[in-house]
Amino acid sequence: QVQLVESGGGSVQAGGSLRLSCAASRYASSPGASNPYCMAWFRQAPGKEREGVATLYTPIDNTYYSDSVKGRFTLSRDSGYNSFYLQMNSLKPEDTAMYYCATAYNHACYMLNSRDYNYWGQGIQVTVSS
Repeated sequence: QVQLVESGGGSVQAGGSLRLSCAASRYASSPGASNPYCMAWFRQAPGKEREGVATLYTPIDNTYYSDSVKGRFTLSRDSGYNSFYLQMNSLKPEDTAMYYCATAYNHACYMLNSRDYNYWGQGIQVTVSS
């Protein structure tokens, strides 16, 4: 099983920025292994469903974002798939959630449905105060 570990969470005031990182052991320690179709970020607030935030579809290197974060968040990766990131700018209180990185081997993963994702990090808290 691929190991994913998030870092970079914390607490910020509305309007601030955070950068989340996801370290993927498969890309760092398994040269020649198949790349995932998608690497993505999800979030879940207490009492709410898990929401897809952003995903990178690797065959064409295209990114897709939820409407709620378009223009504010940016997903990127390093050249060797060792890590991928979520730059979060202009944060709002409604962005407060546990954030998870995930990877998928399903062609439908660009839809940002959590059911299409195979491997998950443990989650990291992001809190935005007003």
